[in-house]
Amino acid sequence: MAILIDHIGIAVRDIQQAARLYTEGLGLRLDYIEEVPSQGVRVGSLAVGESTIELLEPLGAEGPIADFLEKRGEGIHHICLLVDDIRAAMAALQAQGARLLQEKPARGAGGSLIAFVHPRSANGVLLELCQRSEPPSTKGAET
Repeated sequence: MAILIDHIGIAVRDIQQAARLYTEGLGLRLDYIEEVPSQGVRVGSLAVGESTIELLEPLGAEGPIADFLEKRGEGIHHICLLVDDIRAAMAALQAQGARLLQEKPARGAGGSLIAFVHPRSANGVLLELCQRSEPPSTKGAET
């Protein structure tokens, strides 16, 4: 099973303001902003080579990103690993004793299937697993 770093999620209070550092300062492009109501978040995506930086802005006062900002302030929220088969990866992690934050994959940005591994099972890091709805070779391709 090939595993790659898909993205690093950064909790921010305002995507447009946070994006300026990357767009104006480093010349990156804010590829899209998407709302994911099921996760209570607005996602801004900046391509960095084969990976992305996801700027995560809460949609309201409640939800995981709003809670994170309240407790810790802005900063790295999670690291996401791209997997070929999310259900197989979840099963393998559970067989090793890892605690997952959900029993089944959920829909994330871009229609991907996602699941989270509790930080206590991943050396203090919130780890996201992601299975794209399209082959990785088409990431960023224009149609």
